[in-house]
Amino acid sequence: MHLEGGGDGGYEFRWEWVDVTTMQDPMGVTGEEPRDMSGAGATSSHDHEPLMRLTWTDPVTGTRGYLVVHTLVSGLATGGTRMRAGCTVTEVEDLARGMAAKTATFGLPVGGAKGGIDFDPKDPRAVGVLERFCEAMRPWLDAHWVTAEDLGVPQHLIDDVFARLGLQQSYHAAISRSADPERTLRRVRAGLTAAVPGGLLGDVIGGYGVAQACLGAGEAWDWPVAETTVAIQGIGTMGGAAAWYLHEAGMRVVAVADAAGTLYRPEGLDIPALLELRDAFGEIDRSRVSPDVQLLPRDAVISTPADILVPAAISYAITADNMFDVAAKVVVEAANSATTPEAEAMLVARGIPVIPDFVANAGAAAWAWWLLLGQVGADPVDSFLRLRTEMRAKVALLLHQWNVAGVPPRWTGLELARPDRDASARAGKPAQLIIP
Repeated sequence: MHLEGGGDGGYEFRWEWVDVTTMQDPMGVTGEEPRDMSGAGATSSHDHEPLMRLTWTDPVTGTRGYLVVHTLVSGLATGGTRMRAGCTVTEVEDLARGMAAKTATFGLPVGGAKGGIDFDPKDPRAVGVLERFCEAMRPWLDAHWVTAEDLGVPQHLIDDVFARLGLQQSYHAAISRSADPERTLRRVRAGLTAAVPGGLLGDVIGGYGVAQACLGAGEAWDWPVAETTVAIQGIGTMGGAAAWYLHEAGMRVVAVADAAGTLYRPEGLDIPALLELRDAFGEIDRSRVSPDVQLLPRDAVISTPADILVPAAISYAITADNMFDVAAKVVVEAANSATTPEAEAMLVARGIPVIPDFVANAGAAAWAWWLLLGQVGADPVDSFLRLRTEMRAKVALLLHQWNVAGVPPRWTGLELARPDRDASARAGKPAQLIIP
């Protein structure tokens, strides 16, 4: 169903709602045969039409914003809200599909969604645009969509917006289902703001998970940690935390890239020192960088000679055009949809496996729901242990299948979601989600 028209306060919406009455199970799986997901040949039950696409027009700036709900489980979907100039509904739809794969792969009792705004987060009007977007999305944010930080939108900023809207915190749709919402809110805030090496737990947990994926990859080939090299594209929240924990673990981070270029030192970069030089947008002050660090073009990070390449900046960073520049032995996707399907298929053909985003960077989403469900608390030790254990186990399985049978990691990763999906289908209806 399509619906176009104006909304309250001058907002303009375009809805595209998919009739889900033909769906066979509450995970959103249709009765049709799954279609090819990528050039790598992967197929997935998550690769179907999303439940809903919504396009919003800001009445002040004219910019567009998008909400795509891929699946609802127990009436809920989870996924961050991003802001970048050039964001499209196709991008947001890809990311919502990825969130559905993340939640299923990690056994989370929710569906997948994503929000995106086509606007420069550095523009002084950006906060106003974000607030108007969230106000327009309020029916979903109030009852169905649990959102959080994403590219261009830090957690503290979206929480400030939610507070001004009277929703308290961006997990509101889940917290409001608790028998004691105030207690749940206290637990969530305590977890998000717990101090850990490298920053606050809520800010670094996703990057910690990426670091564990990299360490798990090294284990799969018995690479000595101190001799393993890593190149990271993007040094913001996700990339910066991944770099921090890889450095702490003893791996050599030899290159990092931000919007201004690539910093390269084959002996290894002083990651803690570089992170201190970042501004609010994750860009490093070149005037304060050590003189023994080489300043290279931004795209040079892709071709850096390193064992592991971690694209942690933007979607579609590795394409069919630059795939041949990749010099790493494995790619670990820290950014959502970091590798195009064509590029991934070509990398696989070259013998370079790609640990997909819905495994490698799912730590933040998984942890947020463990926190909401009371499975971890404010003690970071518990959170780190659980994420380390689950991430290492999943990466070990993905790379075992690659090493033994040549199965692309994406294929194996998608299979991880199938038992939960099939169990939901047999149940006939979703279980009631209880937030303690």
